[in-house]
Amino acid sequence: MSLNIFNTLQKLYPQVITLRGDIAYDAEGNEVAYDLQAVQAEVQANAYKGLRAAEYPAIVDQLDTIFHDGLDAWKEQIQAVKDKYPKA
Repeated sequence: MSLNIFNTLQKLYPQVITLRGDIAYDAEGNEVAYDLQAVQAEVQANAYKGLRAAEYPAIVDQLDTIFHDGLDAWKEQIQAVKDKYPKA
């Protein structure tokens, strides 16, 4: 499973500390039952966050845009990324 799925699994099921294959375990080594569809749905619903973060300019570049071109230019730059990757 991907890191996103594991992180989401831990968010939805805080008792999960490890994952071997597709079996989740708590601190005592007991299996933890979970709803894989719910975990995958949560990952999908939040996928836009990672996509946006990867495409936003570095903060120093954003500040440079604000300084040289103004706040409206920066807002346009950021809005273009938000429009490309809307919330699910």
